Amino acid sequence: MLGVLGGMGPVATIDFMNKVVRNTPAARDQDHVPMLVRLAANIPDRTAAILDGGEDPLPALRLALQELERAGVSMIAMPCNTAHFWYDALQAQTPIPILHIVEAALDALPSGTDCAGILATTGTVKAGIYQRAMAKRGIRCIFPADSGQDEVMRAIRLVKAGETSEATAILLRQAEELLDANCGVIVMACTEIPTALADSCLAPKLIDPTDALARAVVRAWLNSRLLEAA
Repeated sequence: MLGVLGGMGPVATIDFMNKVVRNTPAARDQDHVPMLVRLAANIPDRTAAILDGGEDPLPALRLALQELERAGVSMIAMPCNTAHFWYDALQAQTPIPILHIVEAALDALPSGTDCAGILATTGTVKAGIYQRAMAKRGIRCIFPADSGQDEVMRAIRLVKAGETSEATAILLRQAEELLDANCGVIVMACTEIPTALADSCLAPKLIDPTDALARAVVRAWLNSRLLEAA
């Protein structure tokens, strides 16, 4: 059973669940991935904690993780890029594998990618979550300028507030600027962003970590079923 450590934010969690369902090769209800979702919307703001010494999210993340563990899940997904700042601390607490959204996203990059634009929270950017992972694969990251990054954060807040149309316009401008800087692809490295750019004209150039994580879940689930049947 999949445990979803969600709520960061709620719309992004639902989007992730939908993508797990859509990516599952199912002919009947019983073929789908069983999920237990902890919509932990009370987890403190991750970017504020990273940038400004805001309330530490780790205790609340650990509590949600423990609840999923006690419920008997066999793997965990956390559809929040910024929360992966605490990935190592969470994985060290449990033997249950926590699938990593950044690794899933990088696995989804086209072969030969050497430069990627990143649209993410300022917390994700400043924490170097994508930079470190991409450097290991020889991929260069490009981010919006400071004023553009402020606009990305404004768009993310708009999505959380249900103002998706305005957010879409902002994010399209920032994505186009990154493409103009010779990025071959844009990674939508905040789980709110794909909900705003889902039907964008730039879709062929966009990498969706939420979808990549959902695909990783489905692969792991199908492999576990094969092992059980062996």
